[in-house]
Amino acid sequence: MRIYNHIDEFTPVKNAVVTIGTFDGVHIGHRKIISRIKELAAATGGETVILTFFPHPRMILHPEDESIKLINTINEKAELLEQLGVDHLIITPFSRDFSNQTAEEYIRDVLVNKIGTKTIVIGYDHRFGKDRQGGLQDLLTLAPQYDFEVVEIPEQDINDVAISSTRIRTALLENNINIANECLGYPFFITGKVIRGDQLGRELGYPTANLLIEESYKLIPADGIFAVKVKVAGKEYTGMAYIGHRPTVNGMTRNIEVNIFDFSAEIYNQQLRMEFLHFVRGDIKFSSLEELVVQLGKDKEDVQALLILNGPQFNT
Repeated sequence: MRIYNHIDEFTPVKNAVVTIGTFDGVHIGHRKIISRIKELAAATGGETVILTFFPHPRMILHPEDESIKLINTINEKAELLEQLGVDHLIITPFSRDFSNQTAEEYIRDVLVNKIGTKTIVIGYDHRFGKDRQGGLQDLLTLAPQYDFEVVEIPEQDINDVAISSTRIRTALLENNINIANECLGYPFFITGKVIRGDQLGRELGYPTANLLIEESYKLIPADGIFAVKVKVAGKEYTGMAYIGHRPTVNGMTRNIEVNIFDFSAEIYNQQLRMEFLHFVRGDIKFSSLEELVVQLGKDKEDVQALLILNGPQFNT
């Protein structure tokens, strides 16, 4: 897959089959749309093109709203789309100027002149242009003039996408990991840099890798203990992850850390990917560190039992 960080970097391709959207999560609903554009491209000898925007339009149009959290970072999204066999991903910067184009300017300048769209696959409710005045009817009206075809995504599929996205976000914030993963079609994951912590886990007998998630918009599950799969330094491991403020030691910041099983290498400043397989328990304040250590031992047993009982779920 070729990635373009601005629409101006893209050169029109033969028989471009295009769809547009945020594709946050790249979940099972999105995958139906991607399968459709791949089928159309194969039938016409064309290439698939996804046009997405970054930052997310709501971040630009409503900068005061800090509650916007996304299932994927832009790099994670690109990785997932590549795995699905998309030919071209255009990540164009969203701006107020971009949003102020008229519907016809958007169709003519962006879809036709810059992308070379021959087939556009779009939902009945997709809006674009100044004040979101453009939509499916504009595309249908202008299609003969600009020589492209419009394929409408069925309303049920659009509803499935919206429902899935909302359900995934809600599930992650409520630690319903199994529901989130079922809707995604793969284990929810986060990617971050390993940073130095205060070594408390090491003192307690459960050394952890502390993660720094640089993208503030990345959705993080609710606090608790999780069974996870870890990818670091080109290898895969299982582990026990913790998200929370460490109330037993009156922690002030929210930590994301993981005790990687059967692992002792130095990995500071390396990128680590952590896939969430199961939720084990919520965060608890213990009366002593000794009590915490006892519970961590039970947690590790529970994590290992879950991994054995349910299988590693790695081949997703």
